[in-house]
Amino acid sequence: MKSETQGLGLLLHDAARLLRKRFEARSAAFGLSSAQWRMMVHVCKLGSAPQSRLADLLEIEPISASRLLDRMEQQGWVTRQSDPGDRRVRLVLPTVKALQAFDRIKTIADIVYAEALSGLADDDRRILISGLSAIVSNFSGCEGPEPKVSE
Repeated sequence: MKSETQGLGLLLHDAARLLRKRFEARSAAFGLSSAQWRMMVHVCKLGSAPQSRLADLLEIEPISASRLLDRMEQQGWVTRQSDPGDRRVRLVLPTVKALQAFDRIKTIADIVYAEALSGLADDDRRILISGLSAIVSNFSGCEGPEPKVSE
């Protein structure tokens, strides 16, 4: 008998991939890569953040975050400045251009999410969001070693 959770990983992965592709297609006019979009969203939401914090949020190495930010700074999406409290820390701030694009991108994201959820009843939408939130909660803070599975 098939487990009710069989295929869960593939479904989650495919749903996330298809959402990302649809979002990228609708937002292509901005000329940002998926990684740049994710970076910009975090910067705009935080207002200002250390490069190291952004690398952690994107789950990338600090050098990769630095290179990504170099390109974004050259394109006018972000600025960087020294942290007044610790000159070793570089803070990343959104530019006016980024904040204006962020407002437009929220609208695009709402459209993509509405497309993704079309055909689902309101109760089913609430259950889906609740279930996904529970999955995230179940794994939040689980950064330790994996438990051993007996055979």
